[in-house]
Amino acid sequence: KYEIQAKSLHVFGTADQSYPLQKKRHSFEFLRGIAHLRARTNAIGAVARVRSSLAYSTHKFFCDRGFVYLNSPILTASDAEGAGELFQVTTLPVSKPNDIKTTDSGEADFAEDFFEKPTFLTVSGQLSAESYATALSDVYTFGPTFRAENSNTSRHLAEFWMIEPEMAFADLEDDMAN
Repeated sequence: KYEIQAKSLHVFGTADQSYPLQKKRHSFEFLRGIAHLRARTNAIGAVARVRSSLAYSTHKFFCDRGFVYLNSPILTASDAEGAGELFQVTTLPVSKPNDIKTTDSGEADFAEDFFEKPTFLTVSGQLSAESYATALSDVYTFGPTFRAENSNTSRHLAEFWMIEPEMAFADLEDDMAN
């Protein structure tokens, strides 16, 4: 991208031999162990640039059509219309199950939990978008969603980003026109 012509060069030091990223291909499994350095690799850097471009294009697409972007909550007490299995979030001492108080029905007593009720990672921003659409008309969410589906295939991810547009008082023809 840039060209320079050096008049002099001074080497302050060489790369430490124990530096974990050497000039070779590293497996993604290896890179997971050095998360703070993996953005320096070609593959992870390329993925970051592609994701940045896709996010920009997504926002531009909806903004050009008059949609309002909203950040939907990641923590929720709702299962968003049964969209998927939920990851539960709690401050109860799950590593010490005998220390968790229970209700008369044998369920965990969430009175001492930070949220004071069962809370989950969101499976969808749809409910939030629907409520905003009634006030702002055309809105969309674009953010992380989580599904606790026990499937070890390349087609199921525990975390992914989802785009969810909502248009107030729109029918199928309105959807297709936008």
